[in-house]
Amino acid sequence: MTVHLAPSILAADFARLAEQVALVEQGGADFIHVDVMDGHFVPNITMGPLVVRALSRVTALPLDVHLMITDPDRYLDAFVSAGAARITVHAEASPHLHRTITRIRELGARAGVAINPSTPVGAISEVIACLDQVLVMSVNPGFGGQSFIPESFAKITRVRQLLAAAGSQAEIEVDGGVDHANAASLVAAGATILVAGVAVFGAPDPAAATRALRQAATNRH
Repeated sequence: MTVHLAPSILAADFARLAEQVALVEQGGADFIHVDVMDGHFVPNITMGPLVVRALSRVTALPLDVHLMITDPDRYLDAFVSAGAARITVHAEASPHLHRTITRIRELGARAGVAINPSTPVGAISEVIACLDQVLVMSVNPGFGGQSFIPESFAKITRVRQLLAAAGSQAEIEVDGGVDHANAASLVAAGATILVAGVAVFGAPDPAAATRALRQAATNRH
């Protein structure tokens, strides 16, 4: 199984953002994860399309944009136009989820749906055939640096079973408390994309931390 790493810039030093992104790119990152928060759906405000556009000018890595916002449909065009290669919306924030996913794909981006820790896996069962990725939140969204919720392992496995039953090739992304200690177990449960913020950008050398996370995830010693 191929494991992809998506360092989250939520934990990066924004005064040196281009430099920090370059470091994880050197370390072998596959995507740059961009956490967009609106202060309404989650209790924090972060960044918008302008930051995505700026990132698209300094990296060739695909930008994996996670919309933790109310009414994401209003902003899909703006984020894809700014350079988002992947857009994930929350099942809890999108009452017309099928329409939202369809629009993301029409715009040329890969479409994902995120589910919060308290949201059952069945919430995505009716749209599973349309998805390119499922994002399992392993913390309650809104802030970086939170502790991993152990029950997430079983939830990832249930998502994997749901995808297999539907014949879907969608990837499983995990976001929240991902680090070198749990990476291999997450992959064993079925995760194929690991989002890591503090574990990468909180390290003295983000490039080395990215390489170490991949080694941990693939259990190479």
